[in-house]
Amino acid sequence: MVKQIPTGTVYLIPAPLYDGALHVLPAQILPVIQQCNAFFVEHEKTTRRYFKQLWKEMDIDAYTWFTIHKAEEEVLAAFTTLLLAGKTIGIVSEAGCPGIADPGQILVAAAQQLQATIHPLVGPNAIIMALMASGMNGQRFAFEGYLPIDSVERKNKIKALENASRQHNSTQIFIETPYRNQALLQDLLQVCKENTLLCVGADITSATEVIVTKTIAQWKTTQLPLHKRPAIFLLYAG
Repeated sequence: MVKQIPTGTVYLIPAPLYDGALHVLPAQILPVIQQCNAFFVEHEKTTRRYFKQLWKEMDIDAYTWFTIHKAEEEVLAAFTTLLLAGKTIGIVSEAGCPGIADPGQILVAAAQQLQATIHPLVGPNAIIMALMASGMNGQRFAFEGYLPIDSVERKNKIKALENASRQHNSTQIFIETPYRNQALLQDLLQVCKENTLLCVGADITSATEVIVTKTIAQWKTTQLPLHKRPAIFLLYAG
């Protein structure tokens, strides 16, 4: 019989999608933060501000911090060492849920290999929330992430996603850097068929939140400013 190596605990801690939108977070998050010994975060400055909003008395410098933005492999050894020492670790992304379209997956995979206890906490996630409100197929869907920057390549990718949606009766979900949202929307309107459904979600969980589904034909007569607004796009041609 293989003896299990004692390890610490990992908490996957969600962060607000919109700065200051603490009202969407469950009460469970604060006591979890208070239990942790170390945090592996996408951006330390953002997470420190978020935690201080939740817990004003928090002694930020009493905790060990590691940045995982584009550096998950580099901090993996430290993560493993802390886990094997029995520490309680929190993983936090910039916004939303770690490991879902955000850093954290590599660390969680290592924790699984060590048979550590992993607790994902409930929290806001733009992919799930937009899909819930879209009226599109929630039984079969795929998240594509970012589309190509080049307009020609992006249009070809949009065509492929529309075809995949039609063939598999699936919802195709993707995002863009806020300052390129308007260009992506224009490409969608140029490429997709008139009866294909497009849902656009912007500023989710904020006071200016909008999640709207229309046909491509309807979108062509709709004005929705998206420049520099955090947004997500869902396509359905099933």
